[in-house]
Amino acid sequence: MVAVSDAAPARTGNPWLAAWPVTAVFVLSNAPTPLYVLWQHRLGYSAGTLTVIFAAYIAGLLAALLVAGRASDRLGRKPVFLPGVLLALVACALFATATSVLALGIARLLAGIAVGITVSAGMAAVVDVGGPERARTATLAASTAMVFGAGLGPLLAGALSETLPAPTVTIFVVAAVLLLSAAVVVMRLPLRRPLEHATGGWVRVPTVARAHRTHVALGIAVFAPGITSTSFVLSLGPALLASVLGTSNRLLAGATAFVMFGAATAVQFAARRLGVRAILFTGAVAVLACMAALLVAVHARWILAIVVTAVLAGAAQGLGQLGGLTMISTHVPDQRRAEANALLNFGGYIPAALLPVGTGYLSDALGFGIGSTIFAATIAVASLAAGGLVWRHARTT
Repeated sequence: MVAVSDAAPARTGNPWLAAWPVTAVFVLSNAPTPLYVLWQHRLGYSAGTLTVIFAAYIAGLLAALLVAGRASDRLGRKPVFLPGVLLALVACALFATATSVLALGIARLLAGIAVGITVSAGMAAVVDVGGPERARTATLAASTAMVFGAGLGPLLAGALSETLPAPTVTIFVVAAVLLLSAAVVVMRLPLRRPLEHATGGWVRVPTVARAHRTHVALGIAVFAPGITSTSFVLSLGPALLASVLGTSNRLLAGATAFVMFGAATAVQFAARRLGVRAILFTGAVAVLACMAALLVAVHARWILAIVVTAVLAGAAQGLGQLGGLTMISTHVPDQRRAEANALLNFGGYIPAALLPVGTGYLSDALGFGIGSTIFAATIAVASLAAGGLVWRHARTT
């Protein structure tokens, strides 16, 4: 067992500054989204190939979650988080110079690995820096840093690609500068390495002790439908916008993502004084409202409903993420925090990867309306179950 970890640092620091590297990595995570149409025109790849490029990101992320949380709890946050930031820098260089599908795939793979490291080791580092007395504030900082960066990336990419030369280069130069500053912040974080190391394998599906499984499971139950909703908007939302408005403007696509993740950021500040179960229950309700708005958007082809869907999807992810991370920061011991973070994200990203892709193929076969309706029904049932679990747990504790 780990006796002392860098989760109990010799001194605490500013969790908002510590959250900056999380923001920088997540700026890169979604920055390529508005640019795929340009690469597709330049390189001539098919829609199926585009799916493979997306899959490379998820593969890298999930692979990192199998290792990064456990490694961070055993070796310390810095030795794991800093290489993640550096991998993101390498991904920037590959994106900016990509002349082949292979280069894009490798860049997305490295970006996924960097994100997987960040959501486990990086977000745990932010909570560690805040210390026990500021656990909830640090959790808010880590969670909002993630969604703010995720929204800022596509907005910057869309705006820069529409207004400046070298549309597939400029955003990655900007992202590289942000990541360099993030690396400096990571190196200066007031964290220390564990004094003792745990035994056992390095690669495994993340887990937590039996006493804390209910806390993490409640977070996953709400976070997974929320992040799957935002994944749907990111992957299939541009096609819906294009069909309704008759345009594929990259700034519009980036702005939609920014509005969504802006809502995810704002709702967490608004909910920060609520109890954690109230946050999770509200998140489940937000998912239900989001699915209702999605059905209106798809079948009525109403632009306002698309905007409402994006806002509610962001709110649902933000609340589920904040609730899940708060459960972890207030219940899971310091020396297992990064692995618990990895488990929360592992449980969230798997359906976020599989369900929208499945909906895309189902829509190809049966039509976008039917595919989206089946997706909405599936997520609605999941969120109803999540809300029931949270309500039941609140009544029995």
